Amino acid sequence: MDSIKNQSEKVAEFKREMESGTGLARVLGIDSELSDAQSAGLKRLQSKWFDGMQGHHNPAEEERKPLMISFDDDDNLLETQVGSVHLTDNTFDGGEEIRIEYPGYGTEFYVYNEDDSLGWRRGRTLEDTARNIASIINRRSKLVHAQNDGSSISFELRSSSLQPESLVIFVDDPGGKNMVAEKLGVVLDPDEVQMYEDYHQAVRLVVADGIITPSEDQLLWAMRQNLGITDADHIRMVLDIFGEEVTKECPDCGSLTPLYQQHEAWWCEQCQHWL
Repeated sequence: MDSIKNQSEKVAEFKREMESGTGLARVLGIDSELSDAQSAGLKRLQSKWFDGMQGHHNPAEEERKPLMISFDDDDNLLETQVGSVHLTDNTFDGGEEIRIEYPGYGTEFYVYNEDDSLGWRRGRTLEDTARNIASIINRRSKLVHAQNDGSSISFELRSSSLQPESLVIFVDDPGGKNMVAEKLGVVLDPDEVQMYEDYHQAVRLVVADGIITPSEDQLLWAMRQNLGITDADHIRMVLDIFGEEVTKECPDCGSLTPLYQQHEAWWCEQCQHWL
């Protein structure tokens, strides 16, 4: 009994240390002399670790999301979240869809469908819905881990071999506005772009890796329709930001196709059509 009591006391002490901010530094072998950036990163990591200890997942339905750690060249702990989806209203009309996409890996579709075991469902509250979406994505995705934070779902890459710049998070939300996607601090909502600068920022984010995926192409097209931006202006912007080496992924065969400036389009040799 004394042994069990001692073990319980040690577990309780460890949890208190984790909550106070000293536990994780000790576990990682960090003594002192931390920079402000390193201290801030340690606090983020500590919070995520402690959340994991609390068991914020359904063990019957999903795996425990691992603790993701990433450092920069100066040994600062980096933020590993690559994007998120924010739910704004819980009255879904039907047809709402979240896509997770990566060049060469294809597209993962997560659709609102109460009658499909693979579809996500509306909960009693926005937080319940976000939790259900995160659970479905965690069970099925080969690209990301998902975690709900209130009415938002945040994503981290499953593999360090995947680049954050290449991950695509796309929301198709017909009817009333229920959710929006965000990546690297940029809200990707075609209905919210109001200025040329908004579109320029979206294009910069999309072509950061030199590849325009099918969902990114659809997103930029919808933004151009709202702003009245011509295809010629779009091509000039892409060239100014990235150069003529930018490619577009064919939605039919997955090939990366080259840009032909004189035609203001990309040509898929395998499918023999313009994109």
